[in-house]
Amino acid sequence: MSLDYKLMGERLRKARIKKGYTQEKLAEILKVSVAYVSRIETGKTHISLKRLNEVCILLDTTEAHILNGASNNSNLYLNNEFNSILKDCSSKDKELIYQIATIISDKDAHK
Repeated sequence: MSLDYKLMGERLRKARIKKGYTQEKLAEILKVSVAYVSRIETGKTHISLKRLNEVCILLDTTEAHILNGASNNSNLYLNNEFNSILKDCSSKDKELIYQIATIISDKDAHK
């Protein structure tokens, strides 16, 4: 799976706005240039995982949400990853995966 830095940047921009920060304020807190923040938000600059973690903490979001659009407590968590796996599976393998998922889901429902 390759990273879509433009989409990640859009998610970061939305998180920044939701938090009430301007690009200038975020840049000041991170001790980086406004241009750097802008390039990250437009996907023109790749952000390191260390910096992403720092930004996520500041913006009250998760790396999972920024990277794939869903946090691990969201119903959408890992949907893209499962769809990617399933598209290459045979019908027989899909049925087996479904049966396993059903067993796990039923078990979790009875906790």
